[in-house]
Amino acid sequence: MVTPPTHDGPPNGSPNTEPTDAELIARSIDDPRAFMPLVERHQRVLFGYLARRVGRDLAEDVTSETFTRAFAQRHRFDLERDDARPWLFGIATNLLRNQARSEVRQLRAFQRHGVDDRSHDDHAASDARLDAEAQTGVLAGALEALKPGDREALLMFAWNDMSYEDIAEALDIPVGTVRSRLNRARRLVQEHLAQNGLDAGSVTGGGPTSTEVRRGRS
Repeated sequence: MVTPPTHDGPPNGSPNTEPTDAELIARSIDDPRAFMPLVERHQRVLFGYLARRVGRDLAEDVTSETFTRAFAQRHRFDLERDDARPWLFGIATNLLRNQARSEVRQLRAFQRHGVDDRSHDDHAASDARLDAEAQTGVLAGALEALKPGDREALLMFAWNDMSYEDIAEALDIPVGTVRSRLNRARRLVQEHLAQNGLDAGSVTGGGPTSTEVRRGRS
């Protein structure tokens, strides 16, 4: 999605080793082509996360802009950290905050998806599928009701299996705050599910699942 300036030939270093993110970024300061393997390494995971939050079309734009900004700001990266994923997710999160309405629309689309399929499909879907789609809608409603910061922490944890420390780095907050946000978000989601007669389970499609979001616990 992003192609920094390139030159002919392979990047510096042994082709038989797998450089860390920090090593790639350090090389890219003088050799911009070294940044491309970093993009290839993280692009799919980042795009998948963003697509679930704001839809595929906007996710493509945000993913591209994330790597564009990362490339421009690579000299600021802390080379003591081998993994660039929290840094990249932090950039993406800041971009998403300007797209709050798009995320709300995506969550409401998940809600309509469950309700609409349940009311209009008389026989094509199984009871299990209908129940799963209904739960998708209820869970999306629970996520929409969360404070943005709580939702960010919960979805980073649930959808990307990020550690508290990585989430703290991405959001630029203390680890204790991450723990508090996850605990609060998990409690509110559980309450919302219980009020609608639902519990942990799976749903179809690319939407949120209650099994995933309920993992946000201490």
